[in-house]
Amino acid sequence: MPMFVDTSPPGQCIFCKIVAGDIPAAKVYEDALTVAFMDIGQVNPGHVLVASKRHAVTVLDLTPEEAAAVMQTAQRVAAAAEAAFAPDGITLFQANGAAGGQTVFHFHLHVLPRHTGDGVALAWPRKEPGAQALQTYAAQLQAALQAIT
Repeated sequence: MPMFVDTSPPGQCIFCKIVAGDIPAAKVYEDALTVAFMDIGQVNPGHVLVASKRHAVTVLDLTPEEAAAVMQTAQRVAAAAEAAFAPDGITLFQANGAAGGQTVFHFHLHVLPRHTGDGVALAWPRKEPGAQALQTYAAQLQAALQAIT
């Protein structure tokens, strides 16, 4: 993960400036709701960021239309990356909040072409809490979903 952290206020962050055309970016794709551009910290060739045009900090701040548009753009960019760079796989990565690994606080999703042995490690300690705990977690989430819909 990059060490750069953008602490600019909403509307003045680096991605808002890219959307506004105030700073240059190597844009790959743009539509009414999204913009896709090359990450300046290329992990592998073809590493693209897909961002909402409207300033939204996390996935929770997106409208349903924006969330769908971001995923559709990511799918298009992933298909282009597959054609252009012939990767062995593609990782989609999205972080929310500082504790989640977010460093630019404007919603964005990484489209990262992957190659066997590229050294990229997305790892975390796996926990197996057991079937009963999983059922409890599922019930908690179901209750929360009912409360917000």
